[in-house]
Amino acid sequence: MLSENDLKVLKAISEGDSDPQSIAKKLDMKVEAVRASADLLNEQGHVQVIKSVEEIFALTEEGKKYAQEGLPERNLLLAIGPGKPMADLKDPSVKISLGWLRKKGWAAIEAGVLKPTGDAPQGKDEEILESLLAGLKSSTVLDNNGLAALKSRGLITSSKTKSWNYKTTQTIGVASNIDIVNEVGPITSDMIKSGHWEDDAPYLTYKKEKFHIRRYDVTLAADKIYPGKKHPYQRLIDNMREIMLEMGFVEIKGQIVQSSFWNFDALFQPQDHPAREMQDTFYLDSQAEIPDFAKVKQMHECGGSVGSTGWGGCWRPEVARQEVLRTHTTGVTIKYLADHPRPPVKAFGIDRVYRREAIDTTHTPEFEQLEGIVMDENVTFCHLLGILKEFYAKMGFEEVRFRPGYFPYTEPSVEPEVFIDGLGWVELGGAGVFRKEVTAPFGIEHPVLAWGLGVSRVAMLKLGLKDLRLLYQSDIEWLRRTPVSIKL
Repeated sequence: MLSENDLKVLKAISEGDSDPQSIAKKLDMKVEAVRASADLLNEQGHVQVIKSVEEIFALTEEGKKYAQEGLPERNLLLAIGPGKPMADLKDPSVKISLGWLRKKGWAAIEAGVLKPTGDAPQGKDEEILESLLAGLKSSTVLDNNGLAALKSRGLITSSKTKSWNYKTTQTIGVASNIDIVNEVGPITSDMIKSGHWEDDAPYLTYKKEKFHIRRYDVTLAADKIYPGKKHPYQRLIDNMREIMLEMGFVEIKGQIVQSSFWNFDALFQPQDHPAREMQDTFYLDSQAEIPDFAKVKQMHECGGSVGSTGWGGCWRPEVARQEVLRTHTTGVTIKYLADHPRPPVKAFGIDRVYRREAIDTTHTPEFEQLEGIVMDENVTFCHLLGILKEFYAKMGFEEVRFRPGYFPYTEPSVEPEVFIDGLGWVELGGAGVFRKEVTAPFGIEHPVLAWGLGVSRVAMLKLGLKDLRLLYQSDIEWLRRTPVSIKL
């Protein structure tokens, strides 16, 4: 027994239609439905399905040019006539043509003269160029060696097409001996509960009608579905933000373009510091307004009243006004502290920063930083270590240790390290207590605990990446493969 659609397809094939496209058009069916019916008819022995793959060739733009004007070696052969001195062949393109002339054995160099070696009959490659220009495309009627030569020269391109061809295995009269049954769509729960199923065939009798049920092979792999989801890097940033908010921090934001005053001077970096040089910083051709700088100037030149010697020299406000793309988020932090000099302050920021870096597997000119600060009465370096341990534990790093470090605007300073299987101890950021040279000019009288880390480095560890650039590229296959959960 066959469904109505199956019988229609069988009759069309019996009448001489062999292509699924023509059958679909004739029966007003989808091509996929025709192929499905033909496969079923093939299983039942009514139809033979012949599948084939054909390689189709087409000329490139350069190939079209040579098909119309002739191959370069053929034109060079015509140009030299009975022979021509090599000294007269000065066109750079002659070098390629000469190589093919000698490879094909059409000419040779004798005593500095390029001479023909005999007849140069039309080659298979030239015949193929003419055929492709005339409209022939199939590899079945074209010489394989000639095709390979043209393909290696970039004169032709190829693509493969699949085709189906059907023919009946019985006479057309078979169609009249086959019972027609209705094709069922979605199977309802009532059909399953009240219908009668045939024991040896996929047929269902339901409400006195017989329906054909398509067989399903449950062992076949289902089509992969790629649902919409957040970018893995954005998920990690959101996770960090949630952790900081859970720990009671307030998120702060700042401008990408900062004055050198907030980016460098307010952090007690001398105006001749190497970090300010062009190879590290993106400078803009603009000047910014800066606040009253008297105390910052005094701190840089002579150390102010905090027992420091300062940097000496002459601090210049025109240097401090120079605008830059922020090189770190600490400039945003110190400006927030200057606006909120009274405790308690507990803030963090996750934002992009910019540096003049050569792009490679571990460096990009823009990347994200996470920075946190705590300012309150009687907070100590031990409090800082406790906060860092808690933060990294929430990030999923169970083992954390600290080793002494150096940073220009914190003292004491420390570098947190986490243990990762297969890598050992990995440094993840820097931390410390702001120096008084940083806080005193802004009236901040209590200790400020501060730390920061490169978010992209954490992402590489979490996602198992060896190339940082993947975080910023739209590699759809990598995005599909990366699971929603981020776990080490």
